[in-house]
Amino acid sequence: FSFAWTELAWMESIPYLDRPPSPLEFYREWVSPNKPCIIKNAISHWPALKKWTSTYLREVVGPKVVSVAVTPNGYADAVFQDRFVMPEERQMPFMDFLDIVEKKVTSPNVFYVQKQCSNLTEEFPELVCDVEPDIPWMSEALGKKPDAVNFWLGESAAVTSLHKDHYENLYCVISGEKHFLLHPPSDRPFIPYELYQPATYQVSEDGSFEIVDEKNADKVPWISLDPLNPNLEQYPEYAQAKPLQCTVKAGEMLYLPSLWFHHVQQSHGCIAVNYWYDMEYDLKYSYYQLLDCLTK
Repeated sequence: FSFAWTELAWMESIPYLDRPPSPLEFYREWVSPNKPCIIKNAISHWPALKKWTSTYLREVVGPKVVSVAVTPNGYADAVFQDRFVMPEERQMPFMDFLDIVEKKVTSPNVFYVQKQCSNLTEEFPELVCDVEPDIPWMSEALGKKPDAVNFWLGESAAVTSLHKDHYENLYCVISGEKHFLLHPPSDRPFIPYELYQPATYQVSEDGSFEIVDEKNADKVPWISLDPLNPNLEQYPEYAQAKPLQCTVKAGEMLYLPSLWFHHVQQSHGCIAVNYWYDMEYDLKYSYYQLLDCLTK
């Protein structure tokens, strides 16, 4: 596996597959070596690709109250003013959120439906029939169903800061496009983690945001570096890292392997659904943990 990651460090771009693979092929070629790829024609049969217009979403979900992440700057779950700041979680009718995304209503803040605890199945069950409850060949390859299926819709100003997840991730773009910057796990020594006081954005009476510390909470390890504009004076090691960039377009699926670092931007109003499958805590994981400890 260290060889596989070293090999990846020299990958110039993310490879494309023209069709979904067989479960065995996918496990052997991609999951086991922990290599990303973009898969075409894997979701072309989904009704969502044609149906999920603004009009349809208003009809089907419309007045329902859903969780929306609201920030003053588009950075949710990110380091700001030496704090790890989480968004305000606002409950609002979905149609009011769409009014903001479509700029029918102006707001100085940035809104993003991005709640990750399987919000597609929990908050948008009306939409599940337009996609799939799982990706059959992935479920067969891993011998399990996804832990979570998430729905994403947001403004182009909403950015996901550099981080990694303990999941095998199949990220499916329904409309618009997502821009990913990726680092293999072997780049861990060059990626700066620091500990931050956790805090949350809260709206004060005049509508401005204040940052409120979470009382008695442990500090959170996070990456403050912006990979699109890295401060190499502050983080000189990052110059040795090898970022890979890719754009995932409507109808395409990105396989983002577990423990890969990713930073995400999107076109305005981009809609996506992703499937999180729990990773295997195997030798690759032990190797990563060792790398992590040695780096610290």
